[in-house]
Amino acid sequence: MPTPTLGRGLAVALIVAVVAWNAAHSIGAKSSEPKFPFPQPLVDAPLASAKTQETAVLAGGCFWGVQAVFEHLKGVISVVAGYAGGHTNSPAYEMVSSGLTGHAESVNITFDPSQLSYGQILMVYFSVAHDPTQLNRQGPDTGSQYRSAIFYSTEDQKRIAIAYVEQLDAAKVYARRIVTQIAPLKAFYRAEEYHQDYLKTHTTEPYIVYNDLPKLGHLKKQFPALYRDY
Repeated sequence: MPTPTLGRGLAVALIVAVVAWNAAHSIGAKSSEPKFPFPQPLVDAPLASAKTQETAVLAGGCFWGVQAVFEHLKGVISVVAGYAGGHTNSPAYEMVSSGLTGHAESVNITFDPSQLSYGQILMVYFSVAHDPTQLNRQGPDTGSQYRSAIFYSTEDQKRIAIAYVEQLDAAKVYARRIVTQIAPLKAFYRAEEYHQDYLKTHTTEPYIVYNDLPKLGHLKKQFPALYRDY
């Protein structure tokens, strides 16, 4: 993703260049569209009997759009943009962007499991938050820092994630195989404040318009029962 300090003219030029590059390299860059209606997970945790809190840490490309998607889910309490999956302590954005830290741009989702299940979060993640068939890239962004990854914190989360990937692949929901990494969460590091809720205050930025706002439209269309406004 472009750095937040890019001027509007440069950002527009960048988007045009990205579109042209993708057109010229369509084999490696073309998105794989899922089949709808998207299947519910066959393996999931039951809704909790009382209000409580659980966290889910997911990576799916630039965290601006992924954060915004989950902030629009009923039952979500908060979403924080950050970094996970690497070997560097307290990483900064510039370090992560180099691809040398092993971290992926990620989101930490705090949700109420009495209203929203972990499987439902994964359903939104796999269907509208990102394309899980793109390896070490997401749209115009390339590198392991933009990989698709689920960082589980419990054995139950691991079990649900593995089962759902197997279910989606078996059903051929995507034309290509899902390449999402499923790994234990070692640590989550909050990203710089200028990355938090970036979409909310940059809705006219070309990168956001082209890459992220359509995700919110897909969420509202495909999962109206789960969708909420800010």
